[in-house]
Amino acid sequence: MAYVINDECISCGSCEAECPTDSISEGDDKYVIDPDTCIDCGACADVCPTDAIHPE
Repeated sequence: MAYVINDECISCGSCEAECPTDSISEGDDKYVIDPDTCIDCGACADVCPTDAIHPE
């Protein structure tokens, strides 16, 4: 089960640096997680300042 980023994302980029599989990239209005490469580790959710990242 991949993690997803909801609309609470403020595009700070802290999650992207924590992802061990480089599954997070900057989207049009928020960061997005590639579900095909996400390993469900939760490292991104741990550093998100707005709690915008949750398991799908």
